[in-house]
Amino acid sequence: MSARFTIKKLGAQGDGIAETESGDLFIPFTLPGETVTAAREKDRATLMAVLEASPLRIEPACRHFTECGGCALQHFEAEAYRQWKRDKVVHALKGIDCEIGALVACAPHSRRRVVLAARRTETGMLLGFNRHLSPEIISISECPISLPEIVAAFDRLRGLADLICATTKSFRMAVTVTGSGLDVAVHECGKLGEHQRRIASNFVLAQGFARLSIDDEIVIEPRKPVVMFGSVAVAVPPGAFLQATEAAEQTMAGIVGGHLKRAKKVADLFAGCGSFALRLAEKSEVHAVEGDAPALSALDRGARFATGLKRVTGERRDLFRRPLTFKELNAFDGLVFDPPRAGAEDQSKQIARSDVPFVAAVSCNPVTLARDLRILLDGGYQLKSVTPIDQFLWSPHVEAVALLEKPRRRRG
Repeated sequence: MSARFTIKKLGAQGDGIAETESGDLFIPFTLPGETVTAAREKDRATLMAVLEASPLRIEPACRHFTECGGCALQHFEAEAYRQWKRDKVVHALKGIDCEIGALVACAPHSRRRVVLAARRTETGMLLGFNRHLSPEIISISECPISLPEIVAAFDRLRGLADLICATTKSFRMAVTVTGSGLDVAVHECGKLGEHQRRIASNFVLAQGFARLSIDDEIVIEPRKPVVMFGSVAVAVPPGAFLQATEAAEQTMAGIVGGHLKRAKKVADLFAGCGSFALRLAEKSEVHAVEGDAPALSALDRGARFATGLKRVTGERRDLFRRPLTFKELNAFDGLVFDPPRAGAEDQSKQIARSDVPFVAAVSCNPVTLARDLRILLDGGYQLKSVTPIDQFLWSPHVEAVALLEKPRRRRG
């Protein structure tokens, strides 16, 4: 049964929030100031109709919006959306005295990696994204956040999903645009027989895909998927972490590189395949630390076959279980760390005790960034700037790059 509600503000995940006698009610796809009708279920509700629209409501860019759960905020006017996203960083860092820059915006049609959901049904193969907060898969025919190469391949990817499906359950298909073509990494599609693998391999060859891997095992790799990190070509492993858009990666690398330009020896913690390390190595010696062996191997190969780089060394290490100690860190005069969403609390405690004069903290979670920055500030670092960066267009997620300095103590 639906009821009438007034939206007071946007929540952290982009849902409109209505205040009710029993507490806050979260209503997706609504905006502050709107009057709506919605069907309530506990603390969430499904939007039925917008009775009084906000002047900031605009026509969404995609026909699948509100069905597909990939985007939360296509209905939000662009400048107001960007301000809201910057404010997420401002709010998370409340109480920390720092300069927070303008949001670096994200262009449509720029996402180079998407994770699609697939499932075989009685009417055919479904390929798309899950409905908002639901396991239901919404079949899609367009996607204004994704690179055109991905959108143009939807039918071929659906055909591939049909060939490799060996389960009645849904499975994931991560698709990445690389310099060699589409890299398709599938998970949980079931165990394929040899005949099925041969058919899938022939399909990949015929369609010009660069690689097909299933549960991290390469089925066929006609061309090694290559990504450029600055001037260095890196053949990335299946399922490798990459920044969502190339433009955002270049922006972050530029900010980090500018801050560490005077450092002769740099540590790159949570280095991945080398998006920072290999760019920094153009001017500095770099020690890259990463827990994932395939990613570290890809970084190492990229460095060995590149020209014009300073010395690059690598170390496989779980920085959550065994962070670099402050004594180890004192060998460096610059440092960048880019951890997962959980942040790097223990590693930050060691950095805070160190003498490293220039530190760049990169984060995809403003809340854990604020915690880690507080640790560094308590350890004597000064926060010079924070730059919010949008690379997940129309979602609630936002990146940030924070730059810190500490006067280096003389050692006697």
